[in-house]
Amino acid sequence: MRALLVEDDVKMARSLRRGLEREGYAVEVAEDGEGALRRASEDEFDVVVLDVMLPGRSGFAVCQELREAGRWVPVLMLTARDAVEDRIRGLDAGADDYLVKPFSFGELLARLRALVRRGPSERPAVLTTGDVTLDPAAHLVSRAGVAVELSSREFALLEFLMRHPGEALSRTRILEHVWDYNYAGFSNVVDVYVGYLRRKLERPFDRPLIRTVRGVGYALEPE
Repeated sequence: MRALLVEDDVKMARSLRRGLEREGYAVEVAEDGEGALRRASEDEFDVVVLDVMLPGRSGFAVCQELREAGRWVPVLMLTARDAVEDRIRGLDAGADDYLVKPFSFGELLARLRALVRRGPSERPAVLTTGDVTLDPAAHLVSRAGVAVELSSREFALLEFLMRHPGEALSRTRILEHVWDYNYAGFSNVVDVYVGYLRRKLERPFDRPLIRTVRGVGYALEPE
């Protein structure tokens, strides 16, 4: 297995590299964000171990730029920060897992094995369907470059539709994922919110976006 270790602490990098090589990994080390992006863009790796606190570009920025460039290698972030907000920021940037320092080397290996088994899969930090763009982390939506204000529930509905482009989604499935299993409100809430999205994302642009699938539900299908 080939791993890219991105760590600016020389002592930590040396220790982790030695340990990973003993476990059979072929390890390359980058000491900053620029080096990490260059190596990850030029070569194929099975996993990236990425420290958050780096000189220049942060680990958050490195991970997001890799995802935006279409590089879906599994990323394990390392950080001394243990705030929930930082973990959320890392995952929203496209990281697959998060490990807070200090950690046991055994736990690091276990997490790496899990990520390598899973393998690379496309997990865009920003969703794009046609000319519609949705950024889950920043909670921003635009169509044709024009920002569109959505309520939290409208945003959640659009995000669910955009994660399944072209797929006919039943009202029941939408209700379960965007509201919850125990929702006890009005029965046509999905239809009502699809109507809200159409008013904000179709009519002002004079272009379709959400198709009604008779007898089933809805599908996101820009023209």
